[in-house]
Amino acid sequence: MASYPIHSPMSREVQYVKGVGPKLAQTLKKLDIRTVADLFYHLPRGYQDRSQIVPIEKVKLDTFHTVRGKVKLTRQYRTRRRVPVFEAILTDGTGELLLKFFGHRTGIEEHFKEGTEIIASGKVTLYHRAQMVSPHYERPEEMEEDDHVHTNRIVPIYPLTQGIGEARIRRIVKGALDEYLDAVEDFYNESFRTERRLMSLTHALRAVHYPESRQEALSAQRRLKYDEFLLFEIGMALRRRGLKEGQKGISFEVTSTIDEHIRARFPFDLTQSQEKVIQEIQADMQDASPMNRLLQGDVGSGKTVVALYAILVAIANKKQAAIMAPTEILAEQHYQTIMRYLRNSRVRIALLAGGLTQKMRRETLEKIAAGEVDLLVGTHALVEGDVEFKDLGMVVVDEQHKFGVLQRQKLRRKGVSPDVLVMTATPIPRTLSLTVFGDLDVSTIEELPPGRQPVMTRWVNKTQLRKAYNFIRTKLQDGQQAFIVYPLVEESEKLDLKAATEGARFLQKEVFPNFRVGLLHGRMKPGEKDQVMRRFRDGGYHVLVSTIVIEVGIDIPNASVMVVEHAERFGLAQLHQLRGRIGRGEHKSYCLLFGEPKSETAERRLRVMTQTSNGFKIAEEDLRIRGPGEFFGTRQHGLPEFKVGDIIEDFELLRLARKDAFALVETDPTLSAPQHQGILQQVRIKFRDRLDLIDVG
Repeated sequence: MASYPIHSPMSREVQYVKGVGPKLAQTLKKLDIRTVADLFYHLPRGYQDRSQIVPIEKVKLDTFHTVRGKVKLTRQYRTRRRVPVFEAILTDGTGELLLKFFGHRTGIEEHFKEGTEIIASGKVTLYHRAQMVSPHYERPEEMEEDDHVHTNRIVPIYPLTQGIGEARIRRIVKGALDEYLDAVEDFYNESFRTERRLMSLTHALRAVHYPESRQEALSAQRRLKYDEFLLFEIGMALRRRGLKEGQKGISFEVTSTIDEHIRARFPFDLTQSQEKVIQEIQADMQDASPMNRLLQGDVGSGKTVVALYAILVAIANKKQAAIMAPTEILAEQHYQTIMRYLRNSRVRIALLAGGLTQKMRRETLEKIAAGEVDLLVGTHALVEGDVEFKDLGMVVVDEQHKFGVLQRQKLRRKGVSPDVLVMTATPIPRTLSLTVFGDLDVSTIEELPPGRQPVMTRWVNKTQLRKAYNFIRTKLQDGQQAFIVYPLVEESEKLDLKAATEGARFLQKEVFPNFRVGLLHGRMKPGEKDQVMRRFRDGGYHVLVSTIVIEVGIDIPNASVMVVEHAERFGLAQLHQLRGRIGRGEHKSYCLLFGEPKSETAERRLRVMTQTSNGFKIAEEDLRIRGPGEFFGTRQHGLPEFKVGDIIEDFELLRLARKDAFALVETDPTLSAPQHQGILQQVRIKFRDRLDLIDVG
């Protein structure tokens, strides 16, 4: 948002702004302020209303106030720890208020001579008497009538860094606005603004820093948020249009014979939701444009079957297909699942995993390149340079949020415009699906297959542990199995958590001595993990103690209990994924969250889990708690970072901007119309480092 053409005054280096200079310019760089435009878009993080002066007798405790009075008395002393303190008593005829300043302040006694008039702003607290600690203050005699930057108004509060304070940055921003704001050109015409109730850009930039009222500040923010959302969504619209129209894809045939042969491989009826998604995928695959679709559905909703349908359509059309999963465990599970469905078929399947010898890997790669492999399953190893396909037509990316946009593109480039289906069992809130996946068509499986039972979830505190263990024991005696998940592999002094290894030992010896307890953790070799999982699946263990490696990839129908130790340490998405590991068989299933939350946020997470099993509601709540930047656990490449807008709080504005952006690109794909020239310039600036993602005139 803060970039402008080099000849524009907005691109002037900040060191040349009045009151800055080379030294302070280095400090401002820490705040990402390098130009005048950066200064304009360094927006306040909040405001203090210093416009209303309150009589001292009317001040309220724990409330921010501005008062005006004369200095009656001052004193200086040091605390027991030798910290200097300066105090002044302010009186206005209605009452007295103590102003207190800690630390050494050069010349402060000169400012507070007896009888001097002072305007002070701060929070009023009580310590023996009403006081303001370290308030902002001004002497009216020094204030210019037209330059009330710090008081007598609604005052901006800025993000700061060491070396610059509030007062100084306020003066610099005010000076820059006065000198350069006229150089700002709006990129919308008047009718466009009027229709959407948007301020002009110059009005918004001045009002966001120095509003006349709270309402004016909100209106200014609305304009700047809309700009940010619109430009991002135009990028999404251009990218989607480029994918749809800029590339010639494969037009697959989906005949009734192909459809019947594929369905014969599934030993059950598909749900209505699966049928709807398959129809959407069929339409995409028959179209000449490359498919670019996101398939989202809750844990166990049957996404793999839908993906396999698309894969088999491609293979029936003599094309190769690939599935990329984020972990070897999940890749192996896909491989095993697909092998079961395709037993005795002519489909040639290969697994590209880490356990292969060099010779086996080389032979597999040769077969792929020769077209002797129809379906390749693997991890991100699929995008490595030595993997070459003869004719790749379909790409499936599972748990897609674990991969960045670039990895998706790399796999896509292994073929000539193959169709792409990306899947996620982490439900994406609608707010994020409009941003992160704005270039994808979205399909959602909204129902679980028949036989999937709802899981009863309970939060268990330490007083209820004995009762919970007795309950688990009764389930084991009935022939059912249980997962017990720990956050760490080994004891951590820092977090002081029970580790999985210690936990397994304790549970075997003290809690379930008559049952077999197994252990699974991330530091085991793939072969060891497989052995443990198979033994658990085959009933060799009654209880499997595990770290979160079982979050995805294990399907044990006989497991009816999921215990999560230190549940307060897990995110909502992880808890939901773990709960999804059970409820897959005939038994009623239970998820027990063992936890002693120390914060309101942690407690809120556990309560949400006990109140709903709807993955989308959980995802919305997770997004609210953690914010978009942390929603995926790691910041994925391509996740937008909005400086002004909040995709949760401002969702309706985001939706409006998206509608406008897609309509604009539909009517003027190159943004070449005269009224769109300003927008085109901003789009080029915003996406200049990612021109491979979009194509504009």
